[in-house]
Order: sequence, then C-alpha cells, then structure tokens
Amino acid sequence: MLQDPKRYTITAALPYTNGPIHIGHLAGVYVPSDIYARYLRLQGRDVAFICGSDEHGVAISMKAKKEGITPQEVIDKYHHIIKTSFEDFGISFDNYSRTSAKIHHDTASEFFKKLYNEGKFIEEVTEQLFDEKAQQFLADRFVTGTCPKCGNEEAYGDQCEKCGSSLNATDLINPKSTITGTAPVLKSTKHWFLPLDQYDGFLREWILKGHEKDWKPNVYGQVKSWLEDGLKPRAVTRDLDWGIPVPVEGAEGKVLYVWFDAPIGYISSTKEWAEREGKDWEPYWKSSDTKLVHFIGKDNIVFHCVIFPAMLKAEGSYILPDNVPANEFLNLEGNKLSTSKNWAVWLHEYLQDFPGQQDVLRYSLTATAPETKDNDFTWKDFQARNNNELVAVFGNFINRVVVLTNKYYNGEVPAANTFSEVDEATLTEMRAYPAVIAGSIERYRFREALSELMNLARLGNKYLADEEPWKVIKENPERVKTQMYVALQIATALAVLSEPFLPFTAGKLKNILKLDNSFGWNDINTKTDLIKAGHVIGEAELLFAKIEDEAIQAQVDKLEATKTANKAANKVAAPQKDLIQFDDFAKMDIRTGTILEAEKMPKANKLLVLKVDTGIDVRTIVSGIAESFSPEEVIGKRVTVLVNLAPRALRGVESQGMILMTQNAEGKLVFVNPDTDGVGNGEVIS
Repeated sequence: MLQDPKRYTITAALPYTNGPIHIGHLAGVYVPSDIYARYLRLQGRDVAFICGSDEHGVAISMKAKKEGITPQEVIDKYHHIIKTSFEDFGISFDNYSRTSAKIHHDTASEFFKKLYNEGKFIEEVTEQLFDEKAQQFLADRFVTGTCPKCGNEEAYGDQCEKCGSSLNATDLINPKSTITGTAPVLKSTKHWFLPLDQYDGFLREWILKGHEKDWKPNVYGQVKSWLEDGLKPRAVTRDLDWGIPVPVEGAEGKVLYVWFDAPIGYISSTKEWAEREGKDWEPYWKSSDTKLVHFIGKDNIVFHCVIFPAMLKAEGSYILPDNVPANEFLNLEGNKLSTSKNWAVWLHEYLQDFPGQQDVLRYSLTATAPETKDNDFTWKDFQARNNNELVAVFGNFINRVVVLTNKYYNGEVPAANTFSEVDEATLTEMRAYPAVIAGSIERYRFREALSELMNLARLGNKYLADEEPWKVIKENPERVKTQMYVALQIATALAVLSEPFLPFTAGKLKNILKLDNSFGWNDINTKTDLIKAGHVIGEAELLFAKIEDEAIQAQVDKLEATKTANKAANKVAAPQKDLIQFDDFAKMDIRTGTILEAEKMPKANKLLVLKVDTGIDVRTIVSGIAESFSPEEVIGKRVTVLVNLAPRALRGVESQGMILMTQNAEGKLVFVNPDTDGVGNGEVIS
C-alpha cells in the first residue's frame, strides 16, 4: 500500500449505455467512490476522479436493432440520462467522458498497436460460436449455457455469476444464443489473444503476496480462485460491427473487445480532463508516487484485477492499482436487481417522487452498502433511516442549535466563558472525529465512517439534552453562552465532515451557518474556534423532512405492479396435450349458463355448492373455487358449463357438471364466459 502519495487517480466503473442508472449502481460503485474523492479533496489532496460511458459492444447494436434506431442514437440517449443522473446525485467526477469519443478511439488504438508491435499478443485462428439464424458471431454475453464448474444453467459466455468462475463461451455446456434462442455452431475466425497465463507469476507476486493484508477478502479471494484455476489466453478482439476497429491489416470487420477497450477509457478520460485543465496526464497514470484506486462491483473484479493489470504490465509504462475495493451486490426488497425485468429504483424516477432528497438516498445506500456481502434495500428501511436518524438525530440537533442561537442572540455566535469539564470533554471528543472517520474511509469502510459521522451528531444531541440551555437561560444566561458556543462548534464540524456523504445537506448547513468553503478536513481538530464569536448565522431551515407511510406504500405498490407485469410477460403457456379427433371434441356438450345460488360446502375450504341455470335445467354443481371467490361474489355470474360430464358425489352432494375456469398472471381464478351481451343460457359452444 502506497504511503503518503503525491496524487490520487480514482476511477469508477464505466456504466454501460444500454439503460439508465439504478440504486444498485449507486450503492456499489458511485457513492463510495464519490465519498472517497470528496474526502481527499477536503484533505487538500491532488485528485483526479475519472469515469465515462462505456458505449461499445454487441449489446448496443442489438438494442439499436430492437428499437429501430442507430447505435449512436442509443448511446447518445443513455449517455445523457446517465450523466444527468450522476450530476443530480452530486457524484463529483473531475471528468465524465465516453468511449465513443475520438480521444478514446485514438488512445485504445495506440495501446493495442504498441502491444501488437512488441509481439505481446498471440494471433490464432480459432473456432468461435456462430449464430446461423442471426448470421453473426456471438459475443460472450450473448451466449448462455451450463457452467462446467458448478452446473449453473444460466451462466454467461464470459463468467458464471453463481460460482464466479471466469469462462470462455466455448466452455459452456449446451450453449444457446440469447439473440435467437438457437444452438450456435462453431466457425473459424482469426483473433488476437492476450496470453494471461504468461502473467501468472506476476499476478501471484503482486496480489497474493503484495496485497494479502490490505485488499478486501472478497476481491482477494476471487483473484486467488482464478489464479488457482489456471489462466488462459483471452481474446482482445471480436467479430462485431460496433466498436473500435482493430488497427492492423487483415482485421477488417473486427473490433477491440469491449473489455479491452473499456478500462483504457479511464486513461483517455484522464487525458481529456488534463487537456481541458492544462495539466500533464501522465503522472496520474505513470508516476510511482500516484495512488490508483478502482471502484467497481464484484462482477468486474476479474477485468480490473487480472486482465487490465496484465494489459498495463504488458505495455510497461503504467502504474498498477493500489486497491480495488469492489462491493458485492445490492438486492431490492429481497430480489436481485434486474434492468431487463424493471426490478429497480431508477435514479431519475426517484427524484420525481422524492424531489430534493438526494442525500436521503445517498445516506440509506451508504448505511446498507454491500461492502463485504450482498445486502438488501427496502423502502421501510429507507423510511426508518430518514425519520429515525437523519430527521431525529442530525436534523434535530442542527435545528435546535440554529433556533436557539437566533432566539437568544439574534443569530450571533456568543463568546464562551469558562469551559466546564463537560464542555472540555465534548470539544475533545468532537476533535477526535476527523481522524476516526478518516481511518474508516482510508480502509474503504464507508458504512463505518457514516456511522461515526452520525455519532458526532448524537454527541451534539446528547450535549444539548444534558445541558438543557432552554432551562438554564432563566437563571444563568452566561452559562448558556458557553453551551451554545460549544453546540455551534459541533454544528460547524458536521457541516464539514458530512460533505463527502451528504453534499447537498452540507451545502445547506454551510449556508445556514454562513460558512465559506475555506474549511478543510483537518481544521476540525486543529482550529480552536471553528466558528468565531460575533459571527452571524442565518435563519433555521429544515435539513430533512419526515417521509410518511403513504409515500413508501406508493413505492412498494409500484414494485408489486412490476412483479405482476413480469409474471404476465414471462408466463409460459402449458404445453399442448395429445391430439384428439373431432369426434372426441363433439362428444362434449358445453353451454352458457348463470349461477343462481351459492353456498360454502360444510367442512370444506375449497368447495362451493352452486345452483346453475344451464338453459336445459337448474342443476347442482360443486366447484373448487371457494378460496378465490365468496358465495356472494359469484351469484349472477355468467359461466361456461360442461353439462354432459358424468355426475360425481363430492362430500355427499352430487355434482352434475363442471364450470370452466382459467387463471390470470397473478394465478387468480377467472371465469370463462361469453364477452357479448344477449347470449342466453343454454347456448351451445362449438
């Protein structure tokens, strides 16, 4: 681990531009990386916080075909949505670029050509999976099949998400094209491969020995597992029509593999930033006194800890990441987040329902961040954290301090008199928090860091509750000046230390306290007076608002509607039964009828005893629909009846026919009946 680096290069995984951003992305990558970058800036560090849209690969071209637009239109649409979402939630990138930019095409092409000219690739004609119906070679993510390691039947062509194994598409058992659903065939094609097996020793030395103590166990464990499985050469080119053309002769119709080109996007985005800011980009990627940190989700560990480092090592002039603090997955209400199934909380939709409450979501996602294992986001927990923590603890403390300062001193910070032991102890404890929170952030324990920030707010609340200035003011107003001075120091500390976690709240609080932006992280424990006597603050303003049950129920209902829609969309019809002859069908006498009477069968939960007018007669039919309908609901219902079914005694009642039913997407029974008025009882269905 690099000690006291001169500069920091922080990268956040490039989001793929085939859809908007949801809370899983925010919790897993972008809020943690933003906390880290904001904290370092408050420390006065030289920071380049880099990201951009990942815009190549077959998924983009397939989405374009599906929507009837060009790939460029797809990436332009989602690049704008994603970039705006990041801005709306205060993700403070120094540069947000895109891999379709010319600077990226040039950077990736030059990187490839350097390795190509130095003989770092293996050129091979291999058999690749080809979809004959779609007439195209299949990229890894467009092949699914059975994982040869664990038997998962839904493994992708590059990775099994169940056991974490890195795969090639040709490794899959019973592969299937996700484009057409057909079984692909093998077809010869020429590609260039990075011989990862040649970097096995380097990776073992660098990660397994060099980072055993400081990398997260989930990251270290995955890398160790891949290395123990044995590394194989991996293709860096693909047969596609959308991407960066392979810049060598004989490579027509081929592009750079998206996972070769995408991480180079960090470098090209840094170049773009440096060019705009009049800086030299190279120290941020090539100087040994630079700390490089990749923030990613666990599904990208292999690319950032094995493939990209091998690429950088092969090139020879780049530094390697000091850490890759990958998070696990965030689930939503007990189910895996899914873009395709719309099982997500989309950031742009969240702000429509909770305008101005970005920090509430940032807080909730940080407090439940999947740092060491998969975690679950629920709307009830979101509500509880807002109401019981942000409103009741943080907001309550600030509101009391500001209201009392305005009430007693017209907003002017009072001069302190003699400090009591409680005052001294409280200020000493306050000054310890920057180091405590920093220690957690430096070890990428953002949940822990946030908890310590809230402990500082609790310290302020406890101090006011114990000291009770609203009571003391009557008998000892001089003592209250000291109490309010101490409370205002804590409020100022919160305004500074909350900024990485709650940037919008910190901005509001600084505005209320009339603070400028000159405060740094370490001022909290080095300055005697954070906010000086005589300084005038502003009026009280609520930092957080209580979230009512109705707002939460609306979100739960929205997810339930999504679940119902998914069931309907994914419902598979029962297979067709064996063929019958027309004479078999003609034997059935199916007629329209009306239910006249209904009652529950005694001691039977599922059965209703019905009187049905079949047009021929009024007969008794016993039907197993009592768990779906009450007797009152079915009286007067038009129904379809199989009238010539042989009578059958059910619990001593003779049933003389069968009511025809089906089910909707939710599994609820539905009567099969005529959809046109004026059809009388007894009409024959043929």
